[in-house]
Amino acid sequence: MYPNWILQRAYLTPLRNALTYKEQTWTFQQLNELSIQRARQLTALGIKQGDRIAIMGPSKPELVIMIYACMHLQCEMVMLNRRLSQAEIAYQLEDSEAVVILIADEDIEKLPSHASPLLFSAIEKGTEASIVISKEWSLHQTTSIMYTSGTTGFPKGVRQTVGNHQASATASVLNIGLQADDTWLCAVPLFHISGFSILVRSLLYGNKVHLYDYFDVEAISQNIIDGDVTHMSVVAVTLERILHTLEQRSAQASSRFKLMLAGGGPVPVDYLKRAKALHLAVAQTYGMTETSSQTATLASEDAMSKIGSAGKPLFFNQIRIAEPNLSGEGEICIRGPHVTPGYIGRFAQKSATVDGWLYTGDIGYLDDEGYLFVIDRRADLIISGGENIYPAEIENVLLTHPAVKEAGVCGIDDEQWGQVPIAFVVLKEQIQIDQLLAFCQKFLARYKIPKKIIITDKLPRNGANKLLRRKLKQ
Repeated sequence: MYPNWILQRAYLTPLRNALTYKEQTWTFQQLNELSIQRARQLTALGIKQGDRIAIMGPSKPELVIMIYACMHLQCEMVMLNRRLSQAEIAYQLEDSEAVVILIADEDIEKLPSHASPLLFSAIEKGTEASIVISKEWSLHQTTSIMYTSGTTGFPKGVRQTVGNHQASATASVLNIGLQADDTWLCAVPLFHISGFSILVRSLLYGNKVHLYDYFDVEAISQNIIDGDVTHMSVVAVTLERILHTLEQRSAQASSRFKLMLAGGGPVPVDYLKRAKALHLAVAQTYGMTETSSQTATLASEDAMSKIGSAGKPLFFNQIRIAEPNLSGEGEICIRGPHVTPGYIGRFAQKSATVDGWLYTGDIGYLDDEGYLFVIDRRADLIISGGENIYPAEIENVLLTHPAVKEAGVCGIDDEQWGQVPIAFVVLKEQIQIDQLLAFCQKFLARYKIPKKIIITDKLPRNGANKLLRRKLKQ
């Protein structure tokens, strides 16, 4: 058993600042008291300890407090991505069998019409019931559930336990170090593992989170210039926007700013050179939802000598290459205490690991010094602005349209987003491309909608009639 992170942090450093949003700041003690109050209000509404609940809201203090309240109740939190379509959210609600949906008032329109959620405002005004907050948590207790796209086109609900998050945060701090006045700027969504892991690290390390509900490049750049923050998580597209802003201002990062963790795909060499000129240390990382954030990280001092590498596995983690070819390239496999114990819903019976190893589907190799190089992210995966897009998801939607006979999707390079999806379709009957795009808008998040749809007579397939997506680009 391990301590309830929220209680323990409030006990150890009650008056230390925990969260800043706009002009307001909360201490760890204040967040603990507010979250316990919210837990009592949730209990009065019938939510029981250990219930599986779905939660959605923008990255604001109200969401942080609601998350901590659910953690106090040891609920399993299905973190709903507010960028998804109603159809995608409906699938996750049905698959997860969440007993209730907790939602910020401003997000109510994002839910399918048949949903009956509890609004944050109603919870906050509600009565309180007496509860006993557990002072200890089991390492095997599921804390969060995040849906990740799959090659089948059906997203999988990934379980992340207390032990997974704790191992991830501990391995990260052993890599980057810790000081009491460190402040992590969080401008990534809290429903993503990148955002949620920042909250976990805050509780375990006792560091402040400087929270943004959207990517405000001007304000964020000023924080970096002024030294208000010491760390930040970015993807390539947001890093470039910060670099551009600093360059436009002829400004540099404060000496107090320590590190940017860059995930969601490789960082272009040009960005690394520009960052170095601005005194901005960038550490590239490799991780996934199934590993509760980072598995490997490239130290910033190695960025130029190991261009294209994701670094070495963090302290508790192991990486091996399965069935390598003559060049040493094969499937990346991961083992460690940060790896998910499994899935929920339709994939509940699917084992996450084989003999303890998570087979990622990513192709890569380890060089002579043990540095990981990722060649292909899950073969057909499209990474657009840090968001993972599986072609099968888009193809499945297109194939439900009565005018579409066949559909194939691939990613093409994009200056702003890294990659964007495009679709190739074989038609059964004539239809306007604009009509197909409008159809996609009903069922897909905006970032998944093909940037271009190309009508073709046939799609490239192999002898087994399997779609060859790599040939779509050609």
